[in-house]
Formats: sequence, C-alpha cells, structure tokens
Amino acid sequence: MRLTRKRRVGLIITMTPLVDVMLIMLIFFMVTSTYLDLDMIPLVQSGDRPDAGARQPTQSSAAAPADQASSLLVRLSADGGTAVSGRRVDHRALRGIVSARLATRPETKVLVLPSGAASTQSLVSLMATLASAGAQDVRVLRLEVQ
Repeated sequence: MRLTRKRRVGLIITMTPLVDVMLIMLIFFMVTSTYLDLDMIPLVQSGDRPDAGARQPTQSSAAAPADQASSLLVRLSADGGTAVSGRRVDHRALRGIVSARLATRPETKVLVLPSGAASTQSLVSLMATLASAGAQDVRVLRLEVQ
C-alpha cells in the first residue's frame, strides 16, 4: 500500500497579525510618550495663519520656532510663577515681553497653560497682567486632569 501526501500549496503568510501587532505598538507608544518641553510643540497649524497660502522663504532652516509662530505660550506654575520659553519671568518682565511681541506681531495669540495646582487668584493676576500689556487674544489651556 502506498500512502500519498497532499501536495502543499505555497505558504500563505497573512498580514493580519502583523497589522495587529503594529497597531498595538502604535497605541502603546502614543500613550506612554511624554513631552518634556511643551514649547517644542507647534501651537499654530498652517491653516490658522492668515499667510498660510503664501509661503515666504525663511532666512535659514534653523530659525527659531518662536520667531515664526504667531502664538506665545505662558506657563503658570503651582506657586504662581510664570515662565515664557522655559525661562521664569516676573509680571513686569512678562508685560514687557508681551508688549514687545504684540508690537511686532499684533495677531499674536497668548496661550496660558496653568498648572493643576495653581490658584485661581494667580491665574486672574496673570490674566490682568496680559490685559494690561495689550493682549487681545488670550486663551487658557487645560492639559491636566484632576
């Protein structure tokens, strides 16, 4: 008696497990990644700027993002201190920074990022300082959940 084996058709490698693994890895890295410096995140998308349609050449490709962005990020710490571009400033210096930015770029948006432990009084004082500096478009961001 002669036994015959079924002839194997070429191996079929399915992509479904690979796609599943890649999706799980993508979700894992998105959830576990953190930004250490929030100033490195672009705050204005290209569609938000009035000159988005017309591209203007820059002086160098290594130009600072703060010079090109039309927004200014002000962080409010838990102790009521303020920081701009990672540098702590007092309210008088902040008023000067905001006034100077608005003098050169009147369309500048001022974004305030308060700490979850910051008091409401320190936020109100910061908003008053920004208003006295002439800021018209001030937005408060909330990134932390309590």
